[in-house]
Amino acid sequence: MPKDKHQTRRLRGQVKWFDPVKGFGFVVAEEGGPDILLHANVLRNFGQSSVADRAGIELDVQQTERGIQAVAVHGIEPPDQGAAAGLADLDDIDPEEIRAAPLEPARVKWFDKGKGFGFANTFGRDEDVFIHIEVLRRSGMADLQSGEALAIRVIEGKRGRMATEVCGWESAVKEFD
Repeated sequence: MPKDKHQTRRLRGQVKWFDPVKGFGFVVAEEGGPDILLHANVLRNFGQSSVADRAGIELDVQQTERGIQAVAVHGIEPPDQGAAAGLADLDDIDPEEIRAAPLEPARVKWFDKGKGFGFANTFGRDEDVFIHIEVLRRSGMADLQSGEALAIRVIEGKRGRMATEVCGWESAVKEFD
């Protein structure tokens, strides 16, 4: 790790845990070493308000008097699905249809992590878009805040419009640049 506190270094790791209410979490570097502090502001600068536990993450880090801290997020990959529960609402839908759905700008209406779902509104449409927590996890996120700007892929599901992918607005905009 660099001795100069202003020198940054890019590395890859895995989110150990992140709590949006506390405003921070920790990352474990692939190369090992002490836990890396990930502050909510650094995550917000990437365009997300949360990140799923066990998600892959690429960061710039700096050594500080208080330990190693993330100073920038460059990428987040959803956690390995392994034994994750499927989402029955997507089982009968052609995967090509899901992949072909365009990203749409949206804003979170409300999301309740305890209930496992919430709703967003896409710009220019009145209908709510259902967001299931499993879709959020598959997208590498753990929670959403009311009013948060998003980009979502939406399909017509069995019970109406539903998100199949969710990403922070700023990170989606970067993909289009």
